[in-house]
Amino acid sequence: MKNNWFKNPIVLLLALAIFLTWSSTPAYAEKKTIRIAYEDWSSEIASTNLVKAVIRERLGHKCIIKRMSVTDMYEAITNKTQDAMLAAWLPGQQTYYDKYKDGIDDLGPNLKGGRLGLVVPQVSSTWLLAQDGQHTVPYMKIDSIEEIKDHYDEFNGKIIGIESDSGMMTIMREKLIPAYGLEDFELIPGTEVSMTAELANAIKKRKWIVVLGWTPHWMFGRWKLKFLEDPKNVWGSGDNIHTLARKGLKEDMPEVYKFLDNFNWSPDEMEQLLLWNEMGGNPYDNAKRWMRANPKVVESWLK
Repeated sequence: MKNNWFKNPIVLLLALAIFLTWSSTPAYAEKKTIRIAYEDWSSEIASTNLVKAVIRERLGHKCIIKRMSVTDMYEAITNKTQDAMLAAWLPGQQTYYDKYKDGIDDLGPNLKGGRLGLVVPQVSSTWLLAQDGQHTVPYMKIDSIEEIKDHYDEFNGKIIGIESDSGMMTIMREKLIPAYGLEDFELIPGTEVSMTAELANAIKKRKWIVVLGWTPHWMFGRWKLKFLEDPKNVWGSGDNIHTLARKGLKEDMPEVYKFLDNFNWSPDEMEQLLLWNEMGGNPYDNAKRWMRANPKVVESWLK
């Protein structure tokens, strides 16, 4: 007796579904995975998750992000174990850039107008308000880096820093401390998290503190802070954040490369996402929320 299974409409529909699933698999299989390195700084968490969201949600590629130190990021881009990074603060990281520049593609700034420097609180000595509703005089009366050495005891002989291999810490050790005669001070290494925790504790207890800071950053929205004047211009006129890619990415993933080359945003646009991340929630989910709130900006990156 002949087999009439192919005349069964249910069987035919099942076979058709299997065929369509199988036939569509190669299109997805051709999509490559892009790997992006980032440092555990709030600005880079924001930008890297936003780029990841665009690559996954709009370009259809798998994207894996990996937290690394500054040194490891540059090495990973050079040896091609990572495809890109969005965290090259220049000229703050000029030492690293000069060392590895022959093995990387510099796609230019993804954010202009960043600032680095030494930061102190500007909150008042009490919680009382003046008649005009403004806080009274700040408890820290200091305006310039030149004044730091005159307040050794108030600062407890410490300057609160971040990761020891960061460009900011290199500038501190090699340029700023000698330029301003701060050799007696201890430069405390740590992380962004430990730095902001120290800052929060000092503000709460109204203690003197000076930290390494930068903008854009959520802490400037949370507290009243100011950069100390830098009359010797050690920090320069400001930093831009560059996107760096590995050699060969343009040929391997031209669509992704073009997007990374187009990706740029303003400090105000970044601060919107920084604030959402600080308020809570998953950085990737917040990045998708930012995409929905700024569709024209996202489209400009994909042209």
